[in-house]
Amino acid sequence: MAAYDIVIRNGQVADGTGKKLFAADVALKGDRIAAVGAPGSLKSENEIDATGKVVAPGFIDVHTHDDTALIDNPTMAMKASQGVTTVVCGNCGVSAAPYLNTDVGHWMSLIIKKKENVSKDFAGFAAKVEAARPAINGAFLIGHGTLRMNAMGDDLGRVATAPEIKQMRDLLDQSLEQGAIGMSSGLFYAVSNAASTDEVAEVAAPLAKWGGIYTAHMRDEGDHILKAMDETFEIGRRAGAEIIVSHHKCSGRSNFGRMVETLPKFTDAMKQQQIAFDVYPYIAGSTILRSDMLERADKVLITWSDKVAGMSGRDLKDIAAEMGCSMKEAADHIQPAGAIYFMMDEKDVQAAMAHPGAMIGSDGIPFDAHPHPRLWGTFPRVLGHYSRDLKLFPLEDAVRRMTSYSAQRFHLTKRGEVKPGFYADLCIFDPATVIDTATFEKPIAPAKGIDTVFCNGAIAWRDGKPGGGRAGRALNRQAMQDEAKA
Repeated sequence: MAAYDIVIRNGQVADGTGKKLFAADVALKGDRIAAVGAPGSLKSENEIDATGKVVAPGFIDVHTHDDTALIDNPTMAMKASQGVTTVVCGNCGVSAAPYLNTDVGHWMSLIIKKKENVSKDFAGFAAKVEAARPAINGAFLIGHGTLRMNAMGDDLGRVATAPEIKQMRDLLDQSLEQGAIGMSSGLFYAVSNAASTDEVAEVAAPLAKWGGIYTAHMRDEGDHILKAMDETFEIGRRAGAEIIVSHHKCSGRSNFGRMVETLPKFTDAMKQQQIAFDVYPYIAGSTILRSDMLERADKVLITWSDKVAGMSGRDLKDIAAEMGCSMKEAADHIQPAGAIYFMMDEKDVQAAMAHPGAMIGSDGIPFDAHPHPRLWGTFPRVLGHYSRDLKLFPLEDAVRRMTSYSAQRFHLTKRGEVKPGFYADLCIFDPATVIDTATFEKPIAPAKGIDTVFCNGAIAWRDGKPGGGRAGRALNRQAMQDEAKA
């Protein structure tokens, strides 16, 4: 009986590979899956009855801004409650390390609320995450925008000089050596918008040396999306890096339906390069409040405002009417602020999600006062609404897109499958009832149907509340590569 710490019995296993559900017992020992055996064949003094439930790998949220949330909010309830056991942080060009400046400006405040949580090097930041003992794992990208601020200060409206590019490249090289998994860019944002293709490709050069990944919030997701895709593919090709396109969308009503152009372009490019993309299952996006985005959105909800109290959760149109001014003037008045933009077509979202190259990322912003519901609802929404109710893809494929495929693309060794020897990151859920409950009106709400979540063998979520387990880790690129070779 002492051979196993826990046995999960009577469940149907979705092993993460896309294989059909099968009945099996799953045994845990320490931080690993020790055995997957025929029903009734594995025994322990500590057993969990998963009758009527699915036992799946813990979900991997491949697009987050949870960098310092892992430190400030180590129970990570907004993710553990969804069955998420690993978050990929440092997306869209902004990361908490390396950051040499002691001032946390507006851009960095997207992911940082306490300046003591930034670090001058990646090793120092990873140590802070480990010391916080988060309930789930974090894997970390280095933001090109953060590198730019280190090298260029506030003078960001131009292409970097050769010495500045070298400084950025050296910082990236150091960070990858210390365990970061790649570099992200956010050429859509003012911090990096002036950067040339050459600048980004030259900064990204160390990725090939270390086997790092390049993720891109592309320069344009609207009218010029095809050109932006070409630029992204070129940067990855020149850097010798695998590419992940962030939160693929066709933004703005004038671009509705353009997935018929972008998805075949992805399919063709995937024949030449290692390329994938992530999608969130909503027709609204969320980021900082930008006046130039107002016209492309059918509706704009304010998520926070540092300047004017009482704005969170309100429609910008109503705020403007109350102020007796235009929406742009109202936006200018309440800045700095964040917003949710309703700007995508549902058919496009479904087409992107169903593409073979798509995986799932929430892109939630954890410090928003009134966050996008994706922060709490993404993964159960995929399982319940899109897989079970709309039958966009089978449950097994939904799980694959959120587990093994994500682990493979981000090189997260021995995660993403229910398999002996793999880490005991698991989610037990009810396929009949799993669904998101977070809404745009009430976005902070745990999902239904998520029963028990393990991370590295410890219970991170159970019975609708944090499980007390705090076994999450800062996943180290070099350590994962070494384990993959072993």
